[in-house]
Amino acid sequence: MWSRKKGYDAEEIAVKFLKKKGYKILKRNYFTKVGEIDIIARKKKLLVFVEVKSVTGEDVELAEEKVDFKKQHKIIKVAKHFILTHQDVFEEIEEIRFDVIVVKGKNLEEVLHYESAFCEGDFTWG
Repeated sequence: MWSRKKGYDAEEIAVKFLKKKGYKILKRNYFTKVGEIDIIARKKKLLVFVEVKSVTGEDVELAEEKVDFKKQHKIIKVAKHFILTHQDVFEEIEEIRFDVIVVKGKNLEEVLHYESAFCEGDFTWG
């Protein structure tokens, strides 16, 4: 499967998965000059930044291992940018979380949701 299409399909599956779990999708593919966040979602007073990874074959490196410290740092920087430029979203937000969703299988049939996959100890958004 062509990698760009595979990524898009995995994100579509992740969005449907999150919606079924009661999340409202605020943004998809939020880009800044620093990087990108695949999905930004909200569930009640929780704001979640989601990185989506996919594995269709026998990858030596697990998809969840691809979200290394460098990638986490970029996601956190982009999240801070989103927060600074979208203050209206945060009127009722009490918690922020960074998740990873892995979509696996030859036909992308398995979804693994790693809640609080990583965090920034001094992450401030107020």
